[in-house]
Amino acid sequence: MNQYNHVNILGTRGVPAAHGGFETFAEKLALFLVRQGIGVTVYCQSDGPVDLKGREDHWNGIHRVHFGTRRSGAAGTMEFDLACVRHVRKRPGVDLVLGYNTAVFNLLQRLSGRRVLMNMDGIEWKRRKWSAPAKLWLLLNEIIGANLANVAIADHPEIGRHISRRCLKRPVVIPYGADSVLAADDAPVRALGLRPDEYFVSIARIEPENSILEIIEAFLESGTNMDLVVLGRLDPDNAYHRKVRALGRGRVRFPGAIYETDAVKALRFHARAYFHGHQVGGTNPSLVEALGAGNAVIAHDNRFNRWTAGPGQRFFRSVHDCRDHVARLSVDTLAVKQAREAARNRHAEAFRWHDILGQYQDLLLGGEVRVPVQVPAE
Repeated sequence: MNQYNHVNILGTRGVPAAHGGFETFAEKLALFLVRQGIGVTVYCQSDGPVDLKGREDHWNGIHRVHFGTRRSGAAGTMEFDLACVRHVRKRPGVDLVLGYNTAVFNLLQRLSGRRVLMNMDGIEWKRRKWSAPAKLWLLLNEIIGANLANVAIADHPEIGRHISRRCLKRPVVIPYGADSVLAADDAPVRALGLRPDEYFVSIARIEPENSILEIIEAFLESGTNMDLVVLGRLDPDNAYHRKVRALGRGRVRFPGAIYETDAVKALRFHARAYFHGHQVGGTNPSLVEALGAGNAVIAHDNRFNRWTAGPGQRFFRSVHDCRDHVARLSVDTLAVKQAREAARNRHAEAFRWHDILGQYQDLLLGGEVRVPVQVPAE
């Protein structure tokens, strides 16, 4: 079998998607490639009994290999990644690794003469939640991944520029994608006691680098009569989560983490505006999905969000800035309409799934990306 007629996808929890952005991308790409007549294997981490030999099955034309690990958490992920690397060395095809967190293991693939493409994700080691040893591990693996991969893929021009400092090769920039949402049932919105177009929404992990406290404080100071919905898991043992809940108590709705796709889609589509407080990262999937849903956006002002959201949106560096944006969008329907149009235009310009997946297909089949995104100059 020609190696370019088969693609192996490693680095995610597997398909069908049930966890996050990489899993959604893996599912979208795998199904797309299968429709093009390309064989696809996706490695899946199972929650069942320990199984490091690999249980194989098929789902929607996709060949899946499942591993159950002895450990949980980060140690279990490392055990899973190593099992995948050992297994894939005996498989035909080209390997797409999503994330660099265990890039040191992927050296085994290169030593076996395999073609490896690696999506470098965000600047994971800079996240405040990691301990110093964890940051060092992630930094080292970022450097290893950028240099061992035949092709390093960045999902944002700024990530591309960052990665270009790590290696002699020039990375390829292909952003994340999202579906265009033109309609959504409002039943999930009303089930939460909300009214369409009369609430703001945040959909993110509840942690300091996502500016959740700042967003809630700005919302409370704005004087708006609209609601704020903050999606995300709240752990009573987490000090930051306790602060978030205490600040928003009685005024902010905390429905928890919602994974039902139609419900999340409806909450985005019917929102007055979407908050994106992420301070680090690349083309964040949640922001791209907001653009696809035609959301007016209020985002943290940084080079990542500026490029992704594009012109016509609002950005904040302080609680004061954010407060003013909330107050304005609460009453200015024309401003909301213009921001929504800008969101749809930006999505159509850069983040349509068909375009994104086509670029990956070109790259995986050994060619050039049809619509390359240039890495900004220093």
